Parts: sequence; C-alpha cells; structure tokens
Amino acid sequence: MNSTAPTADTTAQIADRLRHLPMPVLLFIAARVKTLGLSLAPVAVGTWLAAQSGDWNVAVMVAAMVAAASIQIGTNLWNDAADGGRGTDGPDRLGPPRMTGLGLLDAALVRRAAMAAFATAALFGLWLTMIGGWPVILIGLVSLALGYFYSMGPYPLSHSPLGEALVIAFFGVVAVGGTVYLHGQQITGDVLMIGIITGLPAAAVLLINNHRDRDLDQIAGRRTLAIVIGQGATRGLYGLFLMSASLGGMLISAKNIPATLFFLPATVFAFVLIAGMLKTPVSAGLNRLIPGTVGFQILLLSAIALARYF
Repeated sequence: MNSTAPTADTTAQIADRLRHLPMPVLLFIAARVKTLGLSLAPVAVGTWLAAQSGDWNVAVMVAAMVAAASIQIGTNLWNDAADGGRGTDGPDRLGPPRMTGLGLLDAALVRRAAMAAFATAALFGLWLTMIGGWPVILIGLVSLALGYFYSMGPYPLSHSPLGEALVIAFFGVVAVGGTVYLHGQQITGDVLMIGIITGLPAAAVLLINNHRDRDLDQIAGRRTLAIVIGQGATRGLYGLFLMSASLGGMLISAKNIPATLFFLPATVFAFVLIAGMLKTPVSAGLNRLIPGTVGFQILLLSAIALARYF
C-alpha cells in the first residue's frame, strides 16, 4: 500500500471521533453537503443565462435549487447505505469516511433519509411541473431514477464506466438547459455549450474519486471509467476535461482579446490541478484536488460571466 494512504488505525481514530456526534450530524456528513455546489452551480448558471435573455423568476430558481440539491443528497445518502452494506466503503477506504461503512449509522436509517430527500425533490418538482409541463416531469423522473439506480440494482451505475458521461449530461446540459426552460427562455446552442462546460469540472470530480478508489473498486468488481482506461489515460482525461472547459468558455464568451484575460486565473489554476493529478499517486492525497476542481468550476463560470459583460 502507498505510504500516503491512510492506515486502518487512522481511519479508526476518525471513526472514534465521529462516534460521539449526534445522529443528525452524522447524516449531514453522510449527505456530503459540502459537494452541493456541483448541483447548485448549473441552476445558478441557467438562471443567469435566462436573465441575460429576458425575465427570470426567483421562486423558480429557489425551487430548482432545492430539487437539484435534494436529488444529490438523496443519491449521496443512498450510495452511503448501499456501498456500506456491500462492504465496499469500509475502514480501508481512501476517500472521506462513509457513515454506514464505519458502522456509525444503520443502513436502513440512511435509506429512509435518502427517501425523504427524494420526496423533497419530488415535492418541489411537482410545483415546477405546473410551470414547465411534461418536459419537467420527464427530467424529474429520470433524475430520481438515476439517483436510485446509481447505487442500487443488479448493475449499479456507480460500478460502470457511465458515471462521468451522466454527470456531464445531468450536472451540466440538463440542469442548465432545464433551468433556462423553466424561466421561459429558449434553449439555444449557446445554452447547451455552457451546460457542457459546466458539467466537465463536475465530471472531473467524479473522475478523481474513481481514480483514487480504483484498487478497492476493482477488488469489489466495479468497472468504472478510471479502471477501464487505466491510470495514465485517467490522468490525461482529467486534464482534457479541465482544458476543454476553459478553452470552450473562452471561445464562446470572449468577444475580443482583452476579454480573454478574464480566463487567465482559471486556466493557470487548471494547469496547477493537472500537475497535481499527474504527480499524485493513487492515494488519499488525491482528495485535495476535489475542492480545487470545484474552485476551478467557480473561477471558470465567473470568467464567462465577466467576459460577456466586457
């Protein structure tokens, strides 16, 4: 095992510290709330695009954010319960600790919390259907189904190479385009492109997770994209995701050479992250790239907004 990987004693110490926390706090940790920016960002981007084209509705924005965040929370909780029950997210895990896998929460309790999150998403989604009609019903049902089958069923999506593509689609194109549509604006090619650009860093986050967990995932029989294409190609694909997003944002937003300067911080940061991905072995050290990749998404989307105002 790589020397940078956490030992069983280190994980046990973390579990001992968490064991004294009340159940709601443990559920909060299991929900991985700090990652919710990945579902909130595309709704914010879609609202911003709608505002550029015409009217936008604050109630629609809030409802869409609650629905999107609830689906992500439900998916995270269901994943915690499912993988913990299978024993694939146990004490030797390199990523952030999973409450069910560490025996801190009962799997049935976590599943009930996940269902409550999905129910919240459905409730807000019903209100949104009164505005958007059957397309919103279709998006909502597919999103809820993906949230459930991501970790459940005989062939969970989290065990397949499809995860990154689904993230680009639903944390990018569908979320951005759907939000624009709910605000009563037309879904254009520009909207779809920004949806892809928004989804690429989110997919890069999942790629880091799958790259970090490749050894245990392979033992568990998973066939994630990182396992299928190998370590070198995974590192290269991470770089391709970030540079494609940065270049794409520049091409569709910067109308003149001075406006391209707004993309300099995001592009430089992308190179820093790519260098980190290239030199960091498969270990817990990869975890530090996750908040950085989320930060890159924020920098890039901010650059797109500034370049369009310039």
